[in-house]
Amino acid sequence: MSELEVPKLASPLLDWPYARFLGFRAEIDGTVLRALLPFSQHLIGNPLLPALHGGVVAAFLELTALAQLSLHTDGGAPRTIDTTIDYLRSARAQDTHARAEIIRLGRRVAHVRAVAWQSYETAPVATMRGHFLLSGGKGVIS
Repeated sequence: MSELEVPKLASPLLDWPYARFLGFRAEIDGTVLRALLPFSQHLIGNPLLPALHGGVVAAFLELTALAQLSLHTDGGAPRTIDTTIDYLRSARAQDTHARAEIIRLGRRVAHVRAVAWQSYETAPVATMRGHFLLSGGKGVIS
């Protein structure tokens, strides 16, 4: 696997200041993208547990979905139409991993599912379902 810098994935798409603030990283193996959210103290939302802020987890899943889409589409950056997050357990103060799967890729809209986990992929901390508008109505490259 090779680690990609955020801007190389989708130029301006993942070079957002918030992606840099989170420390978002991604690795790609063929067409499979795995994302990493390295733990940092500033990402804590509940200091009593401690647990990551729910907005951080949601943003991480959305960035993962957008990065996966950028690997399979041409044109500009996809735009989020809507997302639904299911929080399954507290995301503890440790590294978090994610992957996204494109469920449907049309000419104008894509449906993507993403899952985040910490210790074991079989024990997810959150899942996301999202719809994204593709730029220029362009579909699959490969």
